[in-house]
Amino acid sequence: MPGVAAKRTIEFCDMTRAESMLQDAPSQTTAEPSQRPADRRVNWYDRVKFGLVRWFLSGWAAVFSLRGLFLFGRWFGTIEYVVNFNRRARYRRELRRVFPEAIDRTRERKIIRDYFRRTRCDKLYYLIFDRLPREKIMRRIRFHGRQYLDEALKNERGVYVMMSHHGSHHVAGLLMALLGYHSAGIRDRNEGGLRRYVQEKYTKTFPECAATRLLYADSFPRDIYRCFQENRVLGSALDVNRYRGSSLKTCPVRIFGQEREFLTGTLQVALRCGATICQAFVVSRPNFYFRLIVKPPLYVPKDRQRGENPELIQQLMQSYADGIEAHVRAHPDHISRI
Repeated sequence: MPGVAAKRTIEFCDMTRAESMLQDAPSQTTAEPSQRPADRRVNWYDRVKFGLVRWFLSGWAAVFSLRGLFLFGRWFGTIEYVVNFNRRARYRRELRRVFPEAIDRTRERKIIRDYFRRTRCDKLYYLIFDRLPREKIMRRIRFHGRQYLDEALKNERGVYVMMSHHGSHHVAGLLMALLGYHSAGIRDRNEGGLRRYVQEKYTKTFPECAATRLLYADSFPRDIYRCFQENRVLGSALDVNRYRGSSLKTCPVRIFGQEREFLTGTLQVALRCGATICQAFVVSRPNFYFRLIVKPPLYVPKDRQRGENPELIQQLMQSYADGIEAHVRAHPDHISRI
């Protein structure tokens, strides 16, 4: 429809027109929500296995406290560091890509060891999160830059939070929900059994988590528009490292001295809806403390400004990539996707 293609500003209420402008639909086989395939159920063997591990970890935490569980996770991570030389080598290659100028070998070994310890502790905590008293969880959240998020929500057009695959980004949505935010997230439908199992447990335990809208990479575009219409905080990670299909639009960015293609679909929807755009990270600290860090907005629409242009998208995506590079250099043990 030429008239629609030329029109760069859309109204929230006109959902049909908004969808017709969405040229970067999540997939060529996208269907209405009622036609989308249901989540794969975790098989009985994995459910029993995860249940036994949860029982053991919960008992350990009850006897030795969360501090004891953290020390157990560090010990477990150290053992993994010693025996898993293939993963250790992969992480070393990623680390040298982040620091092409080379770093001291002693520091390199410490960063890699810290990575193994951090990821193991995060997984242990993630697995029994729903079994902990709410007050213990809330005491372990440090929210930096919350004022940027609260100010953006006053515009009542939603906030798009550009996350990253580096660090424990999967806990961000849960922490935001427990802090009282009307949130939503986009994830890959083909996630592992552990993630789907734990998500099911969370929704049964926390009403806030059950109220969080969970979208998938192959969701119908209307669902994303509705999230901004409902003034939700919607988060997703655009720094993909594999080809997702020719129907998805990407933008080239410069990061770690290389050119990469990052997804732009959700960003374009946010721009068309007039949402404020921020960048955020999750940093894991000792004893299961987490820092939620929201950076100053990358984009704040003026008046009733909506719509996007290639120059603006390129600028925002490069700022996003620059933010990731600075964050990873500051927290090199949070490198993920290896």
